[in-house]
Amino acid sequence: MRKKILWTMAPLAAAVFLASCGGGGGGRLMVDNDPNSCTVRSSGGAPVVVGSGVSGDPAAPEAASGYRLGLTAKYSSKYMAVANTPLATKAGCDVLKAGGTAVDAAIAMQAVLGLVEPQSSTIAGSAFMVYYDAKTKKVTAYDGRETAPAAATNYYLVRQNQADASSPAPVPSARRSGRSIGVPGVMRMLDLAHKEHGMLPWVGLFDYGIKLSTDGFQIPGRLGAAIASNASSLALDANAMATYFHADGTPRVTGETMTNLPYAKTLKTLAAQGADALHTGDIAKAIVAKAAQAVGDDPAKTPITPSLMTLSDLANYKAKKREAVCTGYRGTYYVCTMAPPSSGGIAIAQSLGILGQFNLGQYGPSNPANEGGIPSVMGVHLVSEAERLAYADRDKYVADTDFVPLPAQGLASLLSPDYLKQRAGLINLDKSMGTAAPGDFGPVPQGVDKTPENGTTHLSVVDAYGNVVSMTTTVESSMGSFHMVEGFLLTNQLTDFSASPVDSSGQLVANRIAPGKRPRSTMAPTLVFKGNAPGDFVMATGSPGGGAIIQYVMKTLVGALDWGLDAQQATSLVNFGASNSPTTGVDGSNTTLDLTALVAGLKAKGHTVNTAAQSSGVATIMRVTRDGKPQLQGGADPRREGIVLGDGSL
Repeated sequence: MRKKILWTMAPLAAAVFLASCGGGGGGRLMVDNDPNSCTVRSSGGAPVVVGSGVSGDPAAPEAASGYRLGLTAKYSSKYMAVANTPLATKAGCDVLKAGGTAVDAAIAMQAVLGLVEPQSSTIAGSAFMVYYDAKTKKVTAYDGRETAPAAATNYYLVRQNQADASSPAPVPSARRSGRSIGVPGVMRMLDLAHKEHGMLPWVGLFDYGIKLSTDGFQIPGRLGAAIASNASSLALDANAMATYFHADGTPRVTGETMTNLPYAKTLKTLAAQGADALHTGDIAKAIVAKAAQAVGDDPAKTPITPSLMTLSDLANYKAKKREAVCTGYRGTYYVCTMAPPSSGGIAIAQSLGILGQFNLGQYGPSNPANEGGIPSVMGVHLVSEAERLAYADRDKYVADTDFVPLPAQGLASLLSPDYLKQRAGLINLDKSMGTAAPGDFGPVPQGVDKTPENGTTHLSVVDAYGNVVSMTTTVESSMGSFHMVEGFLLTNQLTDFSASPVDSSGQLVANRIAPGKRPRSTMAPTLVFKGNAPGDFVMATGSPGGGAIIQYVMKTLVGALDWGLDAQQATSLVNFGASNSPTTGVDGSNTTLDLTALVAGLKAKGHTVNTAAQSSGVATIMRVTRDGKPQLQGGADPRREGIVLGDGSL
């Protein structure tokens, strides 16, 4: 039963009251009255409020450099929040400071992300959350993935008339059409989690998002770049033009102050009426009408194939609780991550099981104090080969298991120690396998689907009660479907389905679209504990990055658990890895590192190497012992704009 106590984020000191429910300890709120909490330090050592605009404010945009040098691990003793934008981190930290739980903080962060990072996240999008409840020592996976409308068939993304094999494809493209828009799920997921684990009233968790959208915020560098690069597609939508462009049609730019009054109105409605406001009533009607738009708002009235989403689809959406995918690692750690319809969790668990057959600890990076160091040839080789094997199974077997079951005995078969040992035996220490075959589970009449995924963002939170959230949230491609309504963007998440229901051999693929089905994802929010069960928290991490999320999370886990890197070093460490192709990626975003020997060593083992810059957004929190005391240690990805905040001035 949700509390009716009035609360706002402004009078923090007045927020002390006895909590009647929720997952945060069941007693008096742990309000933090330290004025230094949730601030950063200026170069002179003074505390600086994020978003204040004064010198040293990390929310003051700078020209994007691609990589921020010199980030070091941050520490706090009670609570911590990390997100890919400073204002979202502040929103979460302020909630924690007021005594809120990790779930409370995640809600406030999502509200701000939809405003300041719309190229990656939206309140009408989807998310996966892995949550640890310190009181019950239980891990729960929350599924807020979009669903396909009830009217969608296998050919929804490739035919305007689904029943006609000769019908042309959606226009102006599957993504820009209404057909890419899924039935949103993130807010109902957060509502479900809040009812079980929230402590502060829902109504107050939107205050900072409302304030920013009303009073204005400075456009971050990545948003400024996204507006410019997506201008022609946004131009088909009058709402997007009114929000992200000036009256003369020129785009708003990095550093400019902008408001979003329709978004403020939407957040006020969500705050007052709950998540159902997005699924019923006026907002829901506006979403359905926008998705059904048949011509653009541009002078040429560009044709747009409409969505077939209905008000019934929105009203009937249900967020789900799933059993997290959990596995032991090296007899020392217990790793819990996301279940299907994400493929990321199974791939992470399989990769760890395969790597457990090797002494990976001896292949750590050189000079880790320098941005995590330069990975070793053998370290990259082993991790990449394990990932190739995991991606092979992912591409063939994993989709929404409510519709297509996993092969054999399901998860138990895919994570069987004997099976993973056999898969590890396929790795040659001297030669890359290039492309791996999926595991043999007998005759499984399914084709292979390599549908790519795109943009996302991630947040990690630990509250003062010991509860932990790792949450990845997404709009899919940059700025989603470009359809905008009531101040927020609608996603193109349905393009994560296989556009064709069959592969090149004519076999049905597991990730084909169907009514009410959830598209496969690679999002992999992950928690780590010591021992063989949840309880002794070690680490929360995750990343955006589309199909490469598995690789970004894996390098962070291996960096911390096998190579002893701190939270920032593991997050900053050169991204590396492979999907199931001959190409191994070695992130070139940090141009101060000389990767020549690493690349040459990989090529000598038969890898094709791509050194293009990679845009991960890893957000990591670890529990460590420092000066004899347990502390939280945080790291934010230098490839994006995020920061770490916690109690005391970091």
